[in-house]
Amino acid sequence: MHKSGKSVSFWSAVAMGIGAMVGAGIFALLGQAGQIAGSAVWISFVAGGIIALLSGYSIGRLGARYPSSGGFVEYLVQGYGEGIFSGAVSVMMYLSALISVSLIARTFGSYAFELLPAGLPHIMVEVFSAAIVLVFMMVNLRGPGSMARAENVVVLLKMLALGVFAIAGMATMDPARLSPATYPPVHMVFFSLAITFFAYEGFRIITNAAEDMPDPAKTLPRAILTSIALVMVLYVAVAFAVFGNLSAADVVKARDYALAEAARPAFGATGFIIMTLAALLSTSSAINASLYAATNVTYRLARLGDLPGVFGTPILHSRRGLVISSAAIMLMAVFFDLSSIAAIGAISTLMIHLIVHVGHMRLLDKTGASPGLVLAAIGVNLGAIILSAIYLYGKRPSILLWIAGFFVVAFITEIALRILTGRIVVRRIINHEGSNGKKSVT
Repeated sequence: MHKSGKSVSFWSAVAMGIGAMVGAGIFALLGQAGQIAGSAVWISFVAGGIIALLSGYSIGRLGARYPSSGGFVEYLVQGYGEGIFSGAVSVMMYLSALISVSLIARTFGSYAFELLPAGLPHIMVEVFSAAIVLVFMMVNLRGPGSMARAENVVVLLKMLALGVFAIAGMATMDPARLSPATYPPVHMVFFSLAITFFAYEGFRIITNAAEDMPDPAKTLPRAILTSIALVMVLYVAVAFAVFGNLSAADVVKARDYALAEAARPAFGATGFIIMTLAALLSTSSAINASLYAATNVTYRLARLGDLPGVFGTPILHSRRGLVISSAAIMLMAVFFDLSSIAAIGAISTLMIHLIVHVGHMRLLDKTGASPGLVLAAIGVNLGAIILSAIYLYGKRPSILLWIAGFFVVAFITEIALRILTGRIVVRRIINHEGSNGKKSVT
């Protein structure tokens, strides 16, 4: 792969992860998690963060051993070989990522619409949703250095706004609103784990920057765990600020803009506007980082034959996969209602992580990871999947059918591509030793 220079530093990687996590987490998912866990949602964010830290440890060790712009795609190939299974899971991961970014883009459009004068047509939501994707597609076309610089600025502004909100919100909150007496039954907190883990899932974006890091073996694991830890503190503080100022019923009512509404007690209408602007920054930075990752993932999938070769064709300082992915994201953000797909994405993401961790168990002698910690990652991911499945079975059983169908579509896509490209048998894997003695798949 063409490298534009070792331009992604430790703090750039941390900023990239924070940008992806916070944009998809607080502004897009806090209301949904709060609907299930109520004022105890902060506990769910702590538990989700622990799951993310264990997953981050496993992923970080894999990334240190196999630094690749393909990220999870490379880890699946290393753990399971270059076959239909790893290819189908890779396709599923890519499609899930596109849906997630579409949801974030739609969230950006909804917040932007709230700042417009009353009476304007609602189609402006779709216009803003598509426009923000187009803007950051152009940023990423200039290469990873441009992406990293933009991400640093956006994340700094976003963290400043959220930090001020959290401090002011906790200063004005009513502690009685956070009393254990207001908590829902304990099992409801656990049922929300899939959503709160999904709020951290953006850390995987960092793995796609491995080839642009000066020392990925050292930088990647540290950047992953650092970004998760910082975001966990932020999520808990914001959860306190929101549920300390609004009742659970009010949060559910205003779940699409809960943070902005929670800013009113401390800052009034000005606070609402400031937090809306923070939402725009958060969602835009998440889109920025996600498009960068999509470029590297599609390049790797194209090399492996899991996507058409056009995805890996160079264009400016990037790949055509960036343009194709951006177009698909814009179409979904404009034409589809993604509220139900968000639930599918949350559990599908947990399943992808679980599969990667299981594959890691076969590579422990190469990665040097702790077997106990990798097994713990497997256990907590599996537990969250089971709990979420129990909840959906009682509330929205059709979602479970959609998830099953999602896997089927991924496998059909992989098999169809193999037939179309003549790869009916398992492909040849060329393992070669690089200058650092690490094997890679070409």
